[in-house]
Amino acid sequence: MNRAGGATLAEKILARAGGLERVVPGQIVEGQVDLAMMHEQGAQTVGPFHQMGATKVWDPDRVVIAIDHWVPASTEGAAVLHRILRKFAAETNLPHFYDVGRHGICHQILAENGWVVPGDLAVGTDSHTNMLGAMGAVAAGVGPTEMAAVLALGRLWLRVPPTIEVRTRGAFGKGVTAKDLVLRILGEVRTTGAQYKAVEYSGPTVRALSMPERFTICNMTTEMGAKTGMVAPDATTFDYLAKIAKHPMHPVAPDADAGYERTIDVDVDGMPPMVACPYSPDNVRPLPDVVREHVKVDQAFLGSCTNARIEDLREGAALMKGEKVAKGVRFIVSPASTKIYDECLREGIIETFTEAGAVFTNSSCSACFGGNMGILAPDEVCASSSNRNFPGRMGPKEARIYLMSPAAVVASAIRGEIADPREFL
Repeated sequence: MNRAGGATLAEKILARAGGLERVVPGQIVEGQVDLAMMHEQGAQTVGPFHQMGATKVWDPDRVVIAIDHWVPASTEGAAVLHRILRKFAAETNLPHFYDVGRHGICHQILAENGWVVPGDLAVGTDSHTNMLGAMGAVAAGVGPTEMAAVLALGRLWLRVPPTIEVRTRGAFGKGVTAKDLVLRILGEVRTTGAQYKAVEYSGPTVRALSMPERFTICNMTTEMGAKTGMVAPDATTFDYLAKIAKHPMHPVAPDADAGYERTIDVDVDGMPPMVACPYSPDNVRPLPDVVREHVKVDQAFLGSCTNARIEDLREGAALMKGEKVAKGVRFIVSPASTKIYDECLREGIIETFTEAGAVFTNSSCSACFGGNMGILAPDEVCASSSNRNFPGRMGPKEARIYLMSPAAVVASAIRGEIADPREFL
């Protein structure tokens, strides 16, 4: 544990949030929150907020609400959740409400609009809030009653997590991506290996990643059980935020002698594409091994907060150009935000996918969580760029989901079975 040595990235940020000189793993910190985010799940926050006697939000400019799971509302229950949030936003004068029409997956809304900056303590009513740790922040999911307290007080108590360091080196080969990297790490850490820990990514490979790629690896620390996933801020971070940051940055870096609970070294030289097989994100195998098994695909899904940014869709469209979706395969493409949808429209990406036989949807969580569109039948297989493949994730518990990179999803949609994207490059 980090006691006598220097501080990790998470420890420095939580010390700042708590107004303390330093903190150690296991210590309880009452931290000042820099950004609070809610989506439909946040509707469950409204009741506790009023029950505790609160009438005002501590800082309306630090609260973001995004409608993203059921867009437009597909059930009466979803419509009620949307109405609760609209009413709450109006009553408490919350100006940053991304309603239907300017919506997007909540984490992407935060990322592309600069709502989280280096050094922040950010919380959201979704477990994949971890994604924003790529900004060099502590970003974590919280429950509705915790969020109610945050909205009223602007503060939240947290236990300082121990940190796992993931040191990377090497360069990706053709057709290998950040998604393959995080799947490989998941295969080693497992789904409980980072439970209530911070995961700090470092090394030359991570430093060479773009911000969208960093979002992908931090996003899936959630599947490791982590409290947060992080990358220390650098020139890439500052360049990304230069024109969009919503409030001043307070970047910190881990000390050279920081004490980590565990260090994992990953060399990506020669690493093939990876795939997480049913029924767990840590059931990871080299993609070529699975390709040899000729697994038939019923549905392909290119979307989710993990891999539905413009870079992912451009990559997918480049592979799709001149190809057709295989007979018997349903291919769903869902951009992560309305802004990305508009970019796809301008660049002809939508046309590329639809001409090939895919369905290009509005921005939403879409097929990822099994509650809106793209639900599977019990005996079906889906090749997905999303983050979870537990039983029942896309509907029936018998359906099988294979997690892979956007390029591998497109390759599988074209081939009609799990395929290696390098065959199409």
